[in-house]
Amino acid sequence: MAEAGDGGWPEPVVRVQALSESGAATIPDRYVRPETERPSSAATASEANGGVINIPVVDLSSSPGTAATAVAEACREWGFFQAVNHGVPPALLRRARGVWRGFFHQPMEVKQRYANSPATYEGYGSRLGVDKGALLDWGDYYFLHVRPPHLLSPDKWPHLPPDLRETTMKYSEEVKSLCERLMTAMAVGLGVEEERLQEAFGGSEGAGVCVRVNYYPRCPQPDLTLGLSSHSDPGGMTVLLVDDRVKGLQVRHAGAWVTVDPVPDAFIINVGDQIQVVTNALYRSVEHRVVVNAADERLSIAAFYNPRSDLPVAPLPELVSPERPPLYSPMTFDDYRLYIRRNGPRGKSQVDRLAVAATKPTNHQ
Repeated sequence: MAEAGDGGWPEPVVRVQALSESGAATIPDRYVRPETERPSSAATASEANGGVINIPVVDLSSSPGTAATAVAEACREWGFFQAVNHGVPPALLRRARGVWRGFFHQPMEVKQRYANSPATYEGYGSRLGVDKGALLDWGDYYFLHVRPPHLLSPDKWPHLPPDLRETTMKYSEEVKSLCERLMTAMAVGLGVEEERLQEAFGGSEGAGVCVRVNYYPRCPQPDLTLGLSSHSDPGGMTVLLVDDRVKGLQVRHAGAWVTVDPVPDAFIINVGDQIQVVTNALYRSVEHRVVVNAADERLSIAAFYNPRSDLPVAPLPELVSPERPPLYSPMTFDDYRLYIRRNGPRGKSQVDRLAVAATKPTNHQ
């Protein structure tokens, strides 16, 4: 079974794909979730009022005012929506999925050249948290920095398949442009100046972009594990391109898990913790997770749009009032994500912890 050198991890890293391809009928104990966290343990919302429950769908080709209203409503009520008619060519979406599926189908020795470490996560990985002996998720991934330019490391970008680099860069630039449009729509929906959210992130040149490609191999016991534990995204906004053949994303809504039914060629957009902070929780990040299955592998591409990492992020003054005081103290994204790197996905505990700290009375002895 393929293992990576520790590379700063607390113990040798076992590739989930290698476990899947070993033919074992059971999964190691490290991947077995407590009963309360297993896919079948919580209520799952599937139908209501005779129809299937799904996250909202927003047509970005509608008039700017109509689109902004729909985006704002989805961000307030769900924290998630599917964006259709978003302007990114469907052919590019297919190419992006194809090159990354091709990478994960390369021989293990090829992939191991890009093994990552907790220092940046950039490269080929199989775990997030650095706690020794922690429970693990049933998934491998590849993480890349795209912007700002000084963080882009060409040696971390795979050479195989041959068109992976060019396709991923083109895809990332298209998604960055989409994020800038969505930041404008979100701001308009809040009733603030249309550039205010972008300014809070350091402007279009200051904002960060990174990509995480998730690969969830077939699992012999999918009811016992998760592909990705329940979490809210620590960054600003996530643009997710899901597998075009296999479902797996679940979003927590009204106390139940909703399995997302993807619209073809749509992006799934979700609010991250940083937008929750900037909007003083008018827009809220939402817990989500990934389930796996025994019959099929699954691949998704998540692009994260984040504030400039050294810029203190705090609620916009326009969204603060005596009736709605600031819920969060200023904190840089660099400081914020250190918590995630130490602990891995932990529901919404990280952003909730910030709110508690900001509202706790100060003792001036």
